[in-house]
Amino acid sequence: MSEPSEKKSPLSTPWFLTWGGYILAMLGAFLFASKGIWIKLAYNYQVDASALMALRLSVATPFFILFGLITFLRGKAKGTHDLPPIDRNPGLYLRTLGVGALGYWVASYTDFESLTTLSPQFERLILFTYPLFVILFGALFFKQPMRLKAVWAFVISYIGLGLVFLTDLRTQGSAVISGVLWCTVSSVAFALYLLLAKPLIRRMGPSLFTSWAMSGAALATGIHFLIVHKVSDIHMTPPLLTLVIGLAIGATVLPSYLTNFALSRISSQANAIISFINPIFTLVLSGLILGQHISLADISGTLLVLTGVGLYVWIDQRATRQEAAVSKG
Repeated sequence: MSEPSEKKSPLSTPWFLTWGGYILAMLGAFLFASKGIWIKLAYNYQVDASALMALRLSVATPFFILFGLITFLRGKAKGTHDLPPIDRNPGLYLRTLGVGALGYWVASYTDFESLTTLSPQFERLILFTYPLFVILFGALFFKQPMRLKAVWAFVISYIGLGLVFLTDLRTQGSAVISGVLWCTVSSVAFALYLLLAKPLIRRMGPSLFTSWAMSGAALATGIHFLIVHKVSDIHMTPPLLTLVIGLAIGATVLPSYLTNFALSRISSQANAIISFINPIFTLVLSGLILGQHISLADISGTLLVLTGVGLYVWIDQRATRQEAAVSKG
């Protein structure tokens, strides 16, 4: 997902708008954290990962396309839209469809599969390490600088993941291993999506890119569903419909736009720091709603992962400020 440009610094933004941004960012983080809970509850109604993902996208995709179109048309009418001149190269749109399928189909499907065996809090912790994969793949394949100090962020985060993994392995057995593999693939796919999406967003603009990317994901998800299922395989009941709407609107559409609204009021750094509470929300929701036992290992592992990711953000922001100061000097 792309981030809107910040036209005002937090210092020039009225205090009530800044605090409103903090509240929106926290609410967005809370709703994102609820995704695994909705999925776990839906699995109680004999629906598998591919069917549930198809149901989610069938509800969520029209909203993304509609809001993207509205944003584009309003901006165009005001003469302030952020799109460059329309690129008519068909290859550009085919790549966007493919990148969208990677980010919203591959990453989502493997995530959904992981939740058939993992607890939501463990799944959220693994996904939360995707910035570390962005660093690694950016250095290996995209010629981006590798900050060697960030290696410590990898070490600390994966010590935390290892602690939770060993605890779950003892209590749940070898099924946890397949869940970890699925979720790691999801984190890797999302990291690659972010790296591949950046140049496409620069050429197409965020609104047009989002519409095409979501279309690619919807197409891939629909084909996948039709290969492994028949439409008649889904037995939609009122409770399942409620959960699908909650997953699609409450844990997908709303948090996406709340985060964007927050970014128009606060800095991306502040939003990133607030997002650190995401795994904590998931941990609490798992205990309150799913009745899952929260062990000392869960708490310790969560703190270690948050420390590792937080260390990376601090190192990256510090290095960025130093580079900016050098370039200005």
